[in-house]
Amino acid sequence: MNLSMPEPVHTISYRVLYGDTDAAGVVYYANYLRFFEKGRTEYMRDLVVTYHEIESLGLLLPVIECYSRYKAPAAYDDLLSIETSLAELKNISCRFNYRIYRNDCNESKTFLAKGYTVHASVNREGRLTRLPDQLLDKLSKIVSVTR
Repeated sequence: MNLSMPEPVHTISYRVLYGDTDAAGVVYYANYLRFFEKGRTEYMRDLVVTYHEIESLGLLLPVIECYSRYKAPAAYDDLLSIETSLAELKNISCRFNYRIYRNDCNESKTFLAKGYTVHASVNREGRLTRLPDQLLDKLSKIVSVTR
């Protein structure tokens, strides 16, 4: 499984909320998928288009596959860096790769997790639909297209 981070890599910060943690005081594992979503949403907003604009085209991009690998825990009030990269683009799907780090003292970082999500392009009826040309054009400028 290739979890490389092709350029451009988009980075955002996120401060862990108390509600993100479990009874052990660490970030609940499923919340990392929310962190991936936050990274992906801001990646698209900053580099392509907003999800609102995608939806206005009658298109949805549901997650059809996901993977995460945890290396170290995050806790309440940790400042995280969420890195997102568009790793693959096809006519009806795309894959984003992620890495999450904790920003420690003295500008050092601790690697916490990595993963990916695959998204299908579907219309409002849930049928697979080719990505619109204007969206494919913008995305293809970011990643090598595999068609």
